[in-house]
Amino acid sequence: MRLSRLSRLLLRLALAAGLAVIYVPLAVVLLNSVNADRTFGWPPSGLTLRWWGAAWASSGVRDALWTSVQAGLGATAIALVLGTMAAFAVQRYRFFGRETVSLVIILPIALPGIVTGIALNNAFRTVLEPFGVGLGLFTVVVGHATFCVVTVYNNVLARLRRTGASLEEASADLGAGPFTTFRLVTFPMMRSALLAGGLLAFALSFDEIIVTTFTAGAGVRTLPIWIFENLFRPNQAPVVNVVAAALIVASVVPIYLAQRLSSDVGAH
Repeated sequence: MRLSRLSRLLLRLALAAGLAVIYVPLAVVLLNSVNADRTFGWPPSGLTLRWWGAAWASSGVRDALWTSVQAGLGATAIALVLGTMAAFAVQRYRFFGRETVSLVIILPIALPGIVTGIALNNAFRTVLEPFGVGLGLFTVVVGHATFCVVTVYNNVLARLRRTGASLEEASADLGAGPFTTFRLVTFPMMRSALLAGGLLAFALSFDEIIVTTFTAGAGVRTLPIWIFENLFRPNQAPVVNVVAAALIVASVVPIYLAQRLSSDVGAH
């Protein structure tokens, strides 16, 4: 059914309005990061980059950045291993329906973030603390990996679903074992999807919203936590905007690369 010209116009206006709701607040953060007076007039006055230098000179910001990078790399590594293992196992052995496995893995992400964080925190304290494992960077990594693994799993599984099984069957007919088939046939087919999933997982690991409650009491300050702690301190307002802007800009890069890789995957 073809849409009328008025309907198409209304859809475009609705899309533009939706994009504005998403991107205007981000644009305000970027403008405030180079606005020394933090004024909201237009055009903004007092544009300067000196606050970027002040942010980098802050030991608190540098320490939080290093902690975030460590947590991001650790969570991404765990997510790549577990996500790939889960996707490959579902593809090869069909031990459950794909939809069932996906539901079990994705369900915690669909639950309210605060509730999930409290549950993970309680479970961590109940199960691991009696063995002397305290809250710390490890807690942050586990909290992020819990959610990042879903990204990798879905990305790799989507690629395997689009790939025919004829090459794997031919490899088996030629006498190749499961590991050889995986190494020479399956893995090359899902390599781009795996890399894209890893990039998305790394970007997701900087989103502290979901796991903040889980990491409460860990004594670890990542960049998002640093922002929350300093958000309402008047003397820190320019630096907070700089750190927030840096997170926005830095997150665009892995997300863009992941999108390009996913597009390349779909083209093959």
